[in-house]
Amino acid sequence: MKLKNASTLAALGVLGLMAQAAHAEDAPTVKIGAGVDYTSGKYGTSETTDITQVPVSFGYDTGDWSLKLVVPYIRVSGPDNVIPGVGPVKNGNPNGRGKGKGKGQSGGTTTTTADTTTTGSASGLGDVIASATYSAYRNDAANFGIDVTGKVKFGTADEDKGLGTGKNDYTAAVDLYKGFGRWTVFGGASYTWLGSSEYIRLNNVFGANVGLGYKIDNQSSIGAYYDYREKAASTSFSRSEVTGYYSYKFASQWKAQVYASKGFTDGSPDWGVGASVAYSF
Repeated sequence: MKLKNASTLAALGVLGLMAQAAHAEDAPTVKIGAGVDYTSGKYGTSETTDITQVPVSFGYDTGDWSLKLVVPYIRVSGPDNVIPGVGPVKNGNPNGRGKGKGKGQSGGTTTTTADTTTTGSASGLGDVIASATYSAYRNDAANFGIDVTGKVKFGTADEDKGLGTGKNDYTAAVDLYKGFGRWTVFGGASYTWLGSSEYIRLNNVFGANVGLGYKIDNQSSIGAYYDYREKAASTSFSRSEVTGYYSYKFASQWKAQVYASKGFTDGSPDWGVGASVAYSF
């Protein structure tokens, strides 16, 4: 048994994407998936930010390697100092979401507040994410494994619309799992080099997650995990949230998942829900 992914949705931003124990077969496997993710929160501001993402994913598993590419469509509504995947920051972009006639305004009501932040809505291509995971250690008899992952978040989301920073991020992560019959304990740690732009200055951040999964039968499993990440800037907040999920394999090559999350700090959304479906061949 081999854990191919133990990452959080926020760290995919998407997808991403939620922590899960996905066990790879020895034969090469191609995976195609799609989903929808919705989060809502105030992030320490007086107004609510709603973020909807629709990611399409492409994966390839072969031997000890798992490769994945996620291409999301994203829509954001709320203050322009809340950046998807980052949280609340000081955003000096004069064309940010909802600022007058700036390129970031694409609908919705524009409201200028005392600290010069504005609210508005924008949508478009999100940040494309590419990752490669290598099974560094695997012991089937002990049902234990260690995975090492490298990930690049390309700054493809429009910074003038407040959909992203416009800069690349780079993440290195180590994830472990241990099975106990139907139960699987998993967790990991990561370090992300966040790209700073002319308008948004960010720090590199450490992250960690821990979770527990239970295999109900050959088709379905449930679980929950907790995710933490340091604050991305001196004016922002750390991320702290818990997610529960249910996974169901409704055909030999099809798998569906639903999940719900709850945030505990102003660096996380107040709550979120999502679903995804994937086909393997």
